[in-house]
Amino acid sequence: MSTAFTPEAPAAAAPPASQRAWTRDDWTGYADRLLAGAMAWASPGKGRITPPGAEGGYGHDIDGLEGFARTFLLAGFRIAGERGQGVDELISFFSEGIRTGVDPDAADRWVRLEEHPQAKVEAASLALILDLTRPWIWDALDELTQHRVIGYFAPAVGDDTYPRTNWLWFRLVVQTFLRSVGGPWSPDDVAADLALHDSFVRADGWLSDGEERSYDHYVGWALHIYPVLWSRMRGAGELAGDRLAGDVAALDRFLQDAVHLIGGDGSPLLQGRSLIYRFAAAAPFWVGALAEVPSVSLGALRHAAEKVVSHFAERGVPDERGLLTMGWLGEWRQLAQAYSGPASPYWASKGLLGVLLPADHPVWAAEAEPLPVERGDFVRTITAPGWVVTGTKSDGIVRIANHGTDHAKPDALVGDSPLYARIAYSSATSPLLDDAAWHEPLEQSVALVESATTGKDATAGTETATHRAAMELLATTTDGDAGVAASTWLAHTLVPNAKQQRHGSGLDGEATVVARLTVVSVVRGAEEVRLARVTDLAEGVDENDWMLRWGGWPVTSRQDAQITSALRGLTDGTTARTVTRTDASPLGASTAVPVLDAPVETGTWAAAHLTLAGADHTPSLTTGVELTHELAAITWSDGAHSTVDLTNYRLS
Repeated sequence: MSTAFTPEAPAAAAPPASQRAWTRDDWTGYADRLLAGAMAWASPGKGRITPPGAEGGYGHDIDGLEGFARTFLLAGFRIAGERGQGVDELISFFSEGIRTGVDPDAADRWVRLEEHPQAKVEAASLALILDLTRPWIWDALDELTQHRVIGYFAPAVGDDTYPRTNWLWFRLVVQTFLRSVGGPWSPDDVAADLALHDSFVRADGWLSDGEERSYDHYVGWALHIYPVLWSRMRGAGELAGDRLAGDVAALDRFLQDAVHLIGGDGSPLLQGRSLIYRFAAAAPFWVGALAEVPSVSLGALRHAAEKVVSHFAERGVPDERGLLTMGWLGEWRQLAQAYSGPASPYWASKGLLGVLLPADHPVWAAEAEPLPVERGDFVRTITAPGWVVTGTKSDGIVRIANHGTDHAKPDALVGDSPLYARIAYSSATSPLLDDAAWHEPLEQSVALVESATTGKDATAGTETATHRAAMELLATTTDGDAGVAASTWLAHTLVPNAKQQRHGSGLDGEATVVARLTVVSVVRGAEEVRLARVTDLAEGVDENDWMLRWGGWPVTSRQDAQITSALRGLTDGTTARTVTRTDASPLGASTAVPVLDAPVETGTWAAAHLTLAGADHTPSLTTGVELTHELAAITWSDGAHSTVDLTNYRLS
């Protein structure tokens, strides 16, 4: 049985993509529009910028500090890129805000580092730009204000409460600035932070954001951007030593993968937390140009950054007020983390880092080079996160089969985060992000579901599906134009704890193991043959009480793109249905997920065929698989063949 559908086209269409490359004037004009929109919401003393919108989880005062610090990032790039010429208004505005921010008697002063942990994050942006704009802002500040700034940053020294994630760079950047202006700093802190960063290094230039399998946009917009910018700070030379060459080499290797993760329409991969930062995903391409990486050309880097930023610019970002909202294209608050406030999205400023490069920088004259997906179809493995990536030129869609990323530790039986632990993600679809999605994996999942609840309304929470967090990566490989990724996990149900920290990870709770599930994704172009095998039933579990449920690609009606999703059973006994969720995706009001249900046959491989393609694509009814205990022999829609040795994925 199969299910396939293409949503009806909406009445309105997005503006057509630009037919010419952005000039530097286009970039600076877009930056100035964002700055003007935000600066209009400054406090009387300009120490805080608080755009309209729902108050963030950390309160109004933090919201205002975020607004100042994150727009200061963009203002600093503009000021430095013009070498201080013709940007007097920005210099004056933010200088006044700094004086107010560190004035203990000002009503709109900054929240201090010892008052709230979020101030430690924002302090890094303040310190970075104070260093970058030193001749035009810091050097012109009066002595009392400079003394107060040093006092504001000083609590970072010796503070061991910074989370062991990308936050290490917030302490390191602040202390480096302090060192450059004669303030306190700790060599031990610096050494510890650099060692922590090095502990995050993984294969092929990738880094994990902490000890968990946390691979997402933070790899680029935090863990790769800060080493390069930090090395250029006045106080960093002796501290960096000979590190820079290694950091740039890692960045260079990472960028060779990163350019494959952008869709033909410029959309970044919709995967990972903090997606409200939107085009911050362009930041690593600009920092690659700044660092002069050897393997990705300036033209390719600029074009990649432009595709990402213009994807949003052409679709109403910022809004008619010139503001970045909490959402993806339009405002959609559910995409934000619990702590996010109305100014949080302005970390998107990092994606406009290119305006830091002056008009005479060679990046602006370099001939643009197309993205990999614009050049042709491809398949690529990325080892560290356990991804196999496919791109198809005809529809511009980039997809990943995910078998190594879950934002969890290897032995942590927690709930699946929809942002990390699904089996696949793409540049054209979003995971479901309503409340039910955190409790019950549906789209892009293979799960065990109690037979008594199968087929009921998933939106009512009546299906108890197993989770896959703590998966074990088995393989990422390619064979010609096909790729194979595989993982195995203890499929477990979860009773969530009443109190949760909703920062992107899956839910904590009491886990009960049902069985072992092993899944192999064989991907080729727009198609996937997905193989699944249930083994090792837990004591007291009867296979007849459970169904094997497959969830396909989620399809949301969008103004700017139409896609086709199909899911078809390739082994006997499957029944097809469609689950529809409302207000579950930042891409639109209604999302449909094709679903297959099948009986559990312990120890036997089952298979399904998935398709994600453009609206004019007709899903194949001829792709099939012949299965034995040892081999999967696949015949694709065009007659090509792939063979997978299943003995590689048999753990019991």
